[in-house]
Amino acid sequence: MADESPELTQKSKQEILAEEIQEGLRELERPGSGLFLSGLSAGLDLGFGPLLMAVILTLVGGTWGDPLTRIVVANAYAVGFIFVIGGRSELFTEHTTRAALPAIDGRASVGQVGRLWALVYGGNVVGGLMFAVSMVYFAPAYGIADQSAFVEIGRNLVDHVWWLILAGGVTAGWLMGLLSWLLTAAKGSTARIIVVWLVTTSIGLAHLPHSIAGNIEVLAATLVSPAIGAVDYLAFLALATAGNAVGGVIFVAILKYGHVVRGGE
Repeated sequence: MADESPELTQKSKQEILAEEIQEGLRELERPGSGLFLSGLSAGLDLGFGPLLMAVILTLVGGTWGDPLTRIVVANAYAVGFIFVIGGRSELFTEHTTRAALPAIDGRASVGQVGRLWALVYGGNVVGGLMFAVSMVYFAPAYGIADQSAFVEIGRNLVDHVWWLILAGGVTAGWLMGLLSWLLTAAKGSTARIIVVWLVTTSIGLAHLPHSIAGNIEVLAATLVSPAIGAVDYLAFLALATAGNAVGGVIFVAILKYGHVVRGGE
């Protein structure tokens, strides 16, 4: 009987782990300028998700009802992630898992991981800041979104006590780390897009704090509403970032590495 074609065979967990580690090592060895510019590009591209969310909220104006509106807006949220991950730009929340795995395997240092995180995260935040500042002035002036839509999006993320934002950030980081793992397991562009859409729509539907997308969403609300101040924005960013890192490292990188390595195969 002929062997199954590579397109129809499923990767083993050992193959997925090996590919994740190799990809992480390649990223860790990239020049700092390349990492920062890739992170900057990702932060800019990700902004199209919040922009489309605001456009939809403005168009709908409450006429669809809350359940349907939330579902459609969550799908718009995923668009920015499809642009970023499909375009192979660097996103901090993917690297909470991918960059950590070589260090867990003893093939990279914690300092190398910290360098990559700092460069990619810095690029993501700066790119998101640039997009948010442009978005809150361009969209209303162009007549495609009301400023109230940006406030509504931002309030959904900051109107919680600190420990809920942190816990939500852990969950979002867990899902993004799982996305990194699933993208390596996926074969073909279509499968990768479906995986990105599935995971990031789930994050958007649950209003989970994603530090990079949330940076854009909350900053936009801060710029147009006195009800959400700079302290709210900075507190959200710190809690979401910490939660994302914990979720990606502990619940995906360490657990996936542990169960594969100790699987006896």
